[in-house]
Amino acid sequence: MTASNTVPSTSSVRNKRSPGRTRSEAARVAILNATLNLLETLSPQQITVEAIAREAGVGKATIYRWWPSKAAVVIDAFVQNHIVQTPMPKGGSCREAIAVHLRRMVQQYDGRGGRLVAQILAEGQSDPEVLRVFRERFFYGRRAMVREVIEEGRRNGEFRTDMDSEFLMDIVYSPVYFRLLMGHLPLSRKFADELAESAMIVLSPPGQADR
Repeated sequence: MTASNTVPSTSSVRNKRSPGRTRSEAARVAILNATLNLLETLSPQQITVEAIAREAGVGKATIYRWWPSKAAVVIDAFVQNHIVQTPMPKGGSCREAIAVHLRRMVQQYDGRGGRLVAQILAEGQSDPEVLRVFRERFFYGRRAMVREVIEEGRRNGEFRTDMDSEFLMDIVYSPVYFRLLMGHLPLSRKFADELAESAMIVLSPPGQADR
């Protein structure tokens, strides 16, 4: 994640807005981009709301208008950038969608985005509120997106139905977080390819893994 990975403004596609709402959206985008810029050199623990406000050129009250805490700002900045980089493919098979998504996720986590997630999860161990915000603003939504693909694959015969969907998601995605948090082996392209291949074996109906 670099400073150039800024959160795109949506104002360009919403031409019919009041001046007040346009300024409000611009401030929100500026706050998220300022947070990403600060995260280039500081950890989430080191960043303050005052620093974000100063970097964005807004008052603290403007930040608290949208976010209840610093952790929420940091997490939203990560989420909006990460989701753009790791969309779930549409229009192909469910097998292809999961494989591509896994590769994109590994690629993004092998860098600043992954280090930020690891820091958020680490802080969440001593501050349950941080972990709650991360689950609500990122984890649950992304998991629902993956679940939708898994369930579709189960319905059309691509994926096995003898295991619970929640359990299948844990099996497929947990290796990424294990390497991210333990740091014992790299989140490399080789790992991404091997994980995608192994995921197909796990997800396929018994006897059809090589289909």
